[in-house]
Amino acid sequence: MNVLELIKEYQLNIMLVMSSICALLSFFVLITRSLTAVRKCILMSIELSAMFLLIFDRFAYHYRGDTTDIGYHMVRISNFMVFFLTLAVILFFTMYLMNLFRVEGGVKLLPKRLYLSCALCGIAALMLVVSQFTGFYYTFDSLNQYKRANGFMICYLFPMMILVLDLSVILEYHKKIGKRLLISILLFSIIPVVSSVLQIFLYGISLTNITLVGLAVTLYVFSLRDMNDKLEKASKREIEIVREEQKNLRIMFEQTATALANAIDAKDKYTHGHSRRVAEYSVKIARYLGKTDKEIEDLYFAALLHDVGKIGIKDSIINKEGKLTDEEFAAIKTHPVIGMQILSSINQSPYLSIGAHHHHERYDGRGYPDGLKGEDIPEIARIIAVADAYDAMTSKRSYRDPIPQDLVREEFVKGSGTQFDPVFAKIMLHLIDIDSEYNMKEREETNSIEHTGSLECGSYRSSVSDGILLTNEVTHIRLTSCMSGKYDPKNIPSFILYDSLDARIHEEERKRRDLLYHEYATIRADGKVEQKGVRNVRVTTSGKSGGSAQAKALSGEKMSLDMDVVRFKDHLMIKLSDKLRSHEIIIALPDSTRFAYLALTGEYCTIEDVDVSKTGEEIGEGYIPRIAEEISYINVPAGDIPNVQIDGWRSDASEGIEVTDGMRIRFHTMSLPTSRLVWHCPFAVLYYSDNGQVNGKNYRELTVVRLDGEGWEEDDESENAVYAVKLENFGNWEEWKKRNKAGQDCELCYRVEEGKVTITSEYCGLSIRSVTTFPAGASKLYTALTGDQCAITDIRIVR
Repeated sequence: MNVLELIKEYQLNIMLVMSSICALLSFFVLITRSLTAVRKCILMSIELSAMFLLIFDRFAYHYRGDTTDIGYHMVRISNFMVFFLTLAVILFFTMYLMNLFRVEGGVKLLPKRLYLSCALCGIAALMLVVSQFTGFYYTFDSLNQYKRANGFMICYLFPMMILVLDLSVILEYHKKIGKRLLISILLFSIIPVVSSVLQIFLYGISLTNITLVGLAVTLYVFSLRDMNDKLEKASKREIEIVREEQKNLRIMFEQTATALANAIDAKDKYTHGHSRRVAEYSVKIARYLGKTDKEIEDLYFAALLHDVGKIGIKDSIINKEGKLTDEEFAAIKTHPVIGMQILSSINQSPYLSIGAHHHHERYDGRGYPDGLKGEDIPEIARIIAVADAYDAMTSKRSYRDPIPQDLVREEFVKGSGTQFDPVFAKIMLHLIDIDSEYNMKEREETNSIEHTGSLECGSYRSSVSDGILLTNEVTHIRLTSCMSGKYDPKNIPSFILYDSLDARIHEEERKRRDLLYHEYATIRADGKVEQKGVRNVRVTTSGKSGGSAQAKALSGEKMSLDMDVVRFKDHLMIKLSDKLRSHEIIIALPDSTRFAYLALTGEYCTIEDVDVSKTGEEIGEGYIPRIAEEISYINVPAGDIPNVQIDGWRSDASEGIEVTDGMRIRFHTMSLPTSRLVWHCPFAVLYYSDNGQVNGKNYRELTVVRLDGEGWEEDDESENAVYAVKLENFGNWEEWKKRNKAGQDCELCYRVEEGKVTITSEYCGLSIRSVTTFPAGASKLYTALTGDQCAITDIRIVR
């Protein structure tokens, strides 16, 4: 495939990218302080005209052959605007020359040829308008296809004449302006003439328009470079301006790269924001690795542009709903090579092409395009591969919803050392573990009430907001509401309390089952509660009787509501007030382990002015009056220290135990009934603190050892290695989880040497050995038992 064929095949994508760049450049022209107002207006006009030129040219190709009413009009409007904006760009370029020679060259009396150029632009525009009624330049056939007419040569002749006149002036006064500016205006006046000649013979390629827009970008860049040269020779004040402009250039690079990434993501309706999220996750991994700011910045841009090669893949393949054929998948697999070829020309940033080229390699050597293995794969690509896979799994696709984070975690456990570098996979596992509110995922803006601030409700539950996570920190919600249509006491806001793996309301039975959806209750704005999956509810109402909410709605007024919602363990309290009445609602949840979300809905009402905020007030035991017995699995005799029940990820911990050589800790453990994952098991924490307790003063955590065989070091000065071996009685992980639920006895053995602690255990068919090194001469070490969704009882310490 030659260059012209390549341009013809991908020219629509080229137009999209270049129009985005022109839009960004027009913005930077606007904020540039070192340009005069006149020149700023002219450059902005050039960039905006160039942007709309490509947009309409793209529309012309898109609607070509479309015989619908909109296609009929769009083809005619688009083709007219293409010819008109071409003249506009050339006119503004002539005005740029007039300003340049007057200000930079000091030419007081401008040559009449420049004014003649402006007059010719006006005549050409008039001829263009006339041709719309006469078909002198072009016509359209019965299939709505553009056809050149007898006079089409004249429409090319006018721009060429204008540019030749401009060129004659440039050659006459070339000594009066700087070298860089001279190069840019010479290119602008010569290359379009050449491309216009070629355009006559190259039908179907928008060579003149693409060239003209490319030169409009070049004009700004050269103008900026020339300006920087002058500012470097100026005073301290001018030097500061140069630095500001250089900062703008850095922003321009970032914004241009982002615009390019967004253009790539836009090819697939299911990958909106994918490149940005991959870049953000890559940065998180790099920070845990202790990379420098420069290394992190390089990684960010490499990850941002990792999929740039998809610009060379047909949209029909990228957006295909079903399974790809072997040929289509082979085409998809070429995007890393295409990306490398696109980015390899950026010599100052070689890391960009490396990330694009190798992000689909696998650690076991079964990836593509080169089948590299292990550390032969560049580090930057190994990091991007982990971030890319995580976002792919946690984002919506045409054939599935986002995968719940706990299942994503299990995929990384399975892929560590095969698909992924085990070091970076381990960091991702840790990022997942500390992301308790599942913030690392694709965000949909459709019903995020915290962002939109409003919700229009038709029939009951036809519109539902995203869930708001309820914790032991008080959440305050304020809103206004009014009825839609005639008065009905039911037409008021309602609130749904529920739990789901993806934090969203689901009505479909299959999704409810797959995402472990559990609905606790629904609460109406008038204080009425419908119980669905709770143990008990108590409602206390005070204030005027008669239903203030309904009275407000009946009178046509807006109803204002204030809510304070807080949850502590297995109890939840809602204080709901509409200024005339208040309701205190206490709900006993079925357990302490599941999450609780609150979503807004209603029936034939409009919910507006929604404000959701955290008050900063964290509650403790006794704040919510108990209306049902606490769900406890540790009401059995204790051992040497109190029993401990851990309802969520490290939500509680045992008392601290000072570590001594040869010490053994024996205990009984049982996973809670709601547990379903491998890591719902006990953990052992190794740490320092002044009072010997977890999270005490000057707390410093060295490592966490989990009884599923994983470990994590938290301190920069310590190193940890965990070795897990499956014994003959291991079976498989499903059996392992069943044995955990049934309850098991466990023993942890501690050996302390100079600067090293070794913890060993045999548990449910796993032999676990953790070795942690720490600085010599450190203060006392402590250990404590914690975990996720498990009960630990009868803790015995043997020294």
